[in-house]
Amino acid sequence: GLFFPALSQSQLLSLALLLCAGSHDSFSYWVDEKSPVGPDQTPAIKRLARISLVKKLMKKWSVTQNLTFREQLEAGIRYFDLRVSSKPGDADQELYFIHGLFGIKVWDGLMEIDSFLTQHPREIVFLDFNHFYAMEEAHHKRLVLRIQEAFGSKLGSVCSVESMRLQTLWEKKCQVLIFYHCPFYKQYPFLWPGKKIPAPWANTTSVSKLILFLETTLSERAPRGSFHVSQAILTPRVKTIARGLVGGLKNTLVHRNLPAILDWVKTQKPGAMGVNIITSDFVDLVDFATTVIELNDLLQEDRALAKC
Repeated sequence: GLFFPALSQSQLLSLALLLCAGSHDSFSYWVDEKSPVGPDQTPAIKRLARISLVKKLMKKWSVTQNLTFREQLEAGIRYFDLRVSSKPGDADQELYFIHGLFGIKVWDGLMEIDSFLTQHPREIVFLDFNHFYAMEEAHHKRLVLRIQEAFGSKLGSVCSVESMRLQTLWEKKCQVLIFYHCPFYKQYPFLWPGKKIPAPWANTTSVSKLILFLETTLSERAPRGSFHVSQAILTPRVKTIARGLVGGLKNTLVHRNLPAILDWVKTQKPGAMGVNIITSDFVDLVDFATTVIELNDLLQEDRALAKC
């Protein structure tokens, strides 16, 4: 499979010890500037967004990926950061991915992921549902039903993180781990609690602060019992957005800083206190996923050295 190329030994290791590439705000390759501004935004932004130009500019800062789910999967991305919302006033209770503006329907995204997994039966994905907006219990029930309908027997039940090995998952034909950051997870055996996949967020525009933060949070990573996400992303401040309004996120923050972030990625190692999942914006702009996946080869080298 694409997940961990050329790694025979890795089949016996927990997924928490392997390195996997993820995307930040994974679905946001398409947002609908005609839709109302999402409930994830502040009242001030909602008022501003009544002006159509502001919405066009918002789109430039809301889109954090260029690739569709399918294209991200084909590029090697295996962790998806997902934010879901209902559309207030919508009679049909439809659910959408959201980041500032409404994105595609959740159902369409899940079907896209499922068709890829059906064609690649040894691939495993992490779907991290970490923000919910304008959602009542009925919406959560609908979302979980959609997840069940989309993936069926591919869903992996909650168990110890250490027992989540590639070999075991392949034997069980299990391909999807769902993390659900809401108490609702307790009602379903295949919804993993959000605390099993902490993703500390640096919230900075500075590469040096980001790297310091990533190093610190890795050194504090729990040695057992959970996965770990390193968010190698810079977050625009209102000032940054005002200065780069027309350029948008990709042109002002990301292009300039991706090389430095990628240099940090290249120095990382998988393993107990190493990096597990690394997420980035615009994963297609550099060879992000390949760089991350190839670091798993270090596990082989460590093994070979141990035998010497």
